[in-house]
Amino acid sequence: MKNFNFQNPTRILFGKGRIADLNDQIPSDAKVMILFGGGSAERSGVLGQIREALAGRTLVEFGGIEPNPRYATALKAVDMINENNVDFLLAVGGGSVIDATKFIAAATKYEGDAWEILTSYGSVIKEAMPFGSVLTLPATGSEMNSGGVITNPEKEAKLPFNSSHCFPVFSVLDPEITYTLPPRQVANGVVDAFVHTMEQYLTYPSAAYVQDGFAETLLRTLIELGPKALETPKDYDIRSNLMWTATLALNGLIGAGVPQDWASHMIGHEITALNDTDHARTLAVVLPSLMNDQRDRKREKLLQYAANVWNIRDGSEDARIDAVIDSTRRFFEQMGIKTHLSDYAIGAPEIDHIVNALKEHGMTTLGEHDAITPEDARRILNAAL
Repeated sequence: MKNFNFQNPTRILFGKGRIADLNDQIPSDAKVMILFGGGSAERSGVLGQIREALAGRTLVEFGGIEPNPRYATALKAVDMINENNVDFLLAVGGGSVIDATKFIAAATKYEGDAWEILTSYGSVIKEAMPFGSVLTLPATGSEMNSGGVITNPEKEAKLPFNSSHCFPVFSVLDPEITYTLPPRQVANGVVDAFVHTMEQYLTYPSAAYVQDGFAETLLRTLIELGPKALETPKDYDIRSNLMWTATLALNGLIGAGVPQDWASHMIGHEITALNDTDHARTLAVVLPSLMNDQRDRKREKLLQYAANVWNIRDGSEDARIDAVIDSTRRFFEQMGIKTHLSDYAIGAPEIDHIVNALKEHGMTTLGEHDAITPEDARRILNAAL
């Protein structure tokens, strides 16, 4: 196991009716901006619950944050914060809204060009406004980590950032408010959490037995409960376990002291930047192809994954690896997510664009060995057609 530092300061308020506890989590003299996406937060009653919980406070509302949050939209929020002297932010939504809020919290305090936050991948962040979140879509784990991703269509860029200043102060996780999510969003959330886990697990052995066991439990839970969540959307036990699994998949625990990959994410980001494909769907395309392409480098962990997650123990090593890659792909398809680029209107010309974008954004040495080049990405994408 590698040396590591681990600290996660986010307070989690988990369970039914926890929005009612919001008032105690925010300083009494704070002027609060509520940030959200489209109309679903209003229609579902979540915003109403929040307004009730914060009755008597000075509130400012900023809506319209996109599913792949846009840089320009975030800057509009920064302007509104400055105009209204806001000093606490409350993100209401899934990973996109929380990611945007993290960027906004940092950009409000940054004196230079806010684009530098993204081109430096967050290294220039020295402070950020305090913020909390009310999670409505379990998927990204953004409610309990310090990273985010912002899209700039004008630059055809989707860039990640990370800073210790960007942890939420608190996050409210009420599984009941996920009951009305469309099946597409439920499926995306399950696959997103699955691939987050795989990026930290499917690398090479590092004698991190606790992290491996934890990751394998999260993967088995997603495989078992993901399809059931589509079948019985108002089962509290299923929804609560999926919500907590998605949070644990990317709150730092399973990634502490282990090598990490993240190549599927970096390649997937360029697909989204190109044609706005749902983030989770890009991952469902890239990961199985990358697993096969990198099977020699990942051989030991692929065999461990086959045995401990899918109970595939018979046959030759290559046969087991083939079987587990096929099982992974079929799981994504079972969740209703297509796993080939052709399903998303991407062919050879678009692959050329994606490869060039990786080069432009400095994504030239990806993976746990820093060995996946843009030309390797081209091969992985061609195999995913």
